[in-house]
Amino acid sequence: MALTAVGLGSIIGSGWLFGAERAAALAGPAAILAWVIGAAVALTIALTYSELGSMFPKAGGMVRYGQYSHGSLAGYLAAWANWIAIVSVIPGEATASVQYMSSWDFGWAKALYDGKELTGSGVALASVLLLFYFFLNWFAITLFAKTNTAITVFKVVVPTLTAGALLLSHFDTGNVTDHGGFTPNGWSSVFTAVAVSGIVWAYNGFQSPLNMAGEARNPGKSLPKAVISSILISLVIYVALQIAFLTAVPAADLAHGGWSGLSFNSPLADLSLAWGLNWLAMLLYADAFVSPSGTGMIYAATTSRMIQGVQENGHLPGIFGKVDPKTGIPRPALLLNLVIAFIFLAVFRGWGSLAEIVSVATVISYITGPVAVMSLRRLSPDLPRPVQLRAMPVIAPIAMVFGSLVLYWARWPLTGKVIFIMAIGLPIWAWYELRKPWAQLRPHLAAGAWMVTYLLVMAAVSWAGGKEFGGRGYLPGGWDILVVALIGLAFYVWGVRSAWRNPTLLEAERELGTAPAGADSEDDERAKADARV
Repeated sequence: MALTAVGLGSIIGSGWLFGAERAAALAGPAAILAWVIGAAVALTIALTYSELGSMFPKAGGMVRYGQYSHGSLAGYLAAWANWIAIVSVIPGEATASVQYMSSWDFGWAKALYDGKELTGSGVALASVLLLFYFFLNWFAITLFAKTNTAITVFKVVVPTLTAGALLLSHFDTGNVTDHGGFTPNGWSSVFTAVAVSGIVWAYNGFQSPLNMAGEARNPGKSLPKAVISSILISLVIYVALQIAFLTAVPAADLAHGGWSGLSFNSPLADLSLAWGLNWLAMLLYADAFVSPSGTGMIYAATTSRMIQGVQENGHLPGIFGKVDPKTGIPRPALLLNLVIAFIFLAVFRGWGSLAEIVSVATVISYITGPVAVMSLRRLSPDLPRPVQLRAMPVIAPIAMVFGSLVLYWARWPLTGKVIFIMAIGLPIWAWYELRKPWAQLRPHLAAGAWMVTYLLVMAAVSWAGGKEFGGRGYLPGGWDILVVALIGLAFYVWGVRSAWRNPTLLEAERELGTAPAGADSEDDERAKADARV
C-alpha cells in the first residue's frame, strides 16, 4: 500500500494540472487517445522494470540495471538519462505551483508569470518551494512517508472531484465534433502529444516504487502491484480530466484558432471560474501547491537514492554514497540534487519547456529496461526473480519498440537536443573509466556500443524523418513509423546479445548467493580479471 501511494503520488503531480490543455492544443479531442497510448507505453515498460526491481531491491534501482547487464558505459548512460529525467521534475513541480498561482487576482501574483515563463519573482518563489522539498526529506524518511500518504489521498480526491464537477457544469459535445473534428491536426499530433505534452512526464512516476524498492518489506509482491495499480488508477483519472476539459472549454475560446489557440495560465482553475465554480477554483489553487509539492518531495527522495546508486556504480565521489546513520537519508546526494534543480529552474522557467526535456530524457532511460531484463535472463537464469512474467520475451521487444516510437514522436530538433544532453554526461564517465587499462575497459565499450549507436541512429532518423515529426521529409509518412519500429527491434537484439557477465553482475550474484559453481565462462574470467585490475 505504501509503495502504491508513492507511485500514485509521483504520477499525479503537475501533469494533470497542465497536461489536458497541452494535449488538447496539440491533438484536439483525440488527446483522449494520447493518454491511453501513454498508459500502454508506460505499463509495458514498467513490467520489464518490475522484474528488475524485484531482483535487485536496492535504493536507486533504476540507475543500476544497465550496469548489471552491460557494464559501465551502457549502465552510466542509462543512469545519466534517468537522473536527468527525474531531477528536472523537481523544479518542474515548483514551476507548476507558481504558474497556477499567477492566476490569482492580485498584482504581485500576476507578476510571477509572463505567459511563457516565470519572471524573476516567480523563480524566487519556486526556489523557496525547492528548499521546502529539500528540508522535508533532509530530516527523516518516516516524516516523508507519513506526509506523502496524506498528500496522495488529497491528490487523488481533488482531480476526481474536478473531473466530476466540470462534467456536470458544462458538457458541450460540440467541442468534440466541431473545430476540426476529432483529429483536427492529424494522427501524427496524437503521437506527438504522447511524447511532449506532459503525458510521459505524468506516467513517469511508476519509477518511484522501484527506486524505493530497498525499503520495501516484500518487493516481490508489492512492486508489481504498486506499479500496475498506480498506472491504471492514474489512467482513469487522466482520461476523465481530459474529457471534462474538452467539453468544458467555452465555444468562444475555440472560435478563433481552434484547439491550437488555447492559452490558459491555470487551465482547470480558469475553466472552473468560467462556469461559476469558484469553490472548485479555490480548491485547485490549493491543490496546485499540494499535488506538485507532493511529487516534488517524492522525487527529491528518489533522486537522492539514484545519486547514491550512481556512486556505488563507481561514477561519483564516495561522499555521495554516504547515508546519515540516524535518518537513513543520503544527505550529500540530496544536496547535489538541490543544486542541479536550481540550475534547471534558472534555465527552463516554464512548465512546458521542462515537460519536453523530462519526457524525452525519460524515454531514453526507458530503453535499457527491456534489454536488461532479457539480458539478465540469459546471463543469470538462477538469480531470484520474485516477479517473472512468462510473456516477458514478447513484452520486452514491444516495450523497446514503444520507447523508440515515443522518442521519434517527440519531433526534431527536440530529440537531437536531449540526445546532446546525454552526451554532456560522458566526460564524467570518461574521468572514472578511461584511466583503466585497455584490457579492462574494452569489454565495457563493446557491451555499451549498442546504446551509443542507438542514440546516434535515432537522432539521424529523427532529422531525416517525416515533416509532421519535424524531420526533413526523406522518410515518407507511415514508412517512417515502420523504420523506427524495425530500428527498435534491431537494437533490442543487439543489446541482448552484447550483454556480459561483468564485475557488477558477479558481485550481485555473490551477494544473492547464486554465483555459479564449477568452471567459469570466458566472460566470468574476463570480469574477474577486470575486478582484480
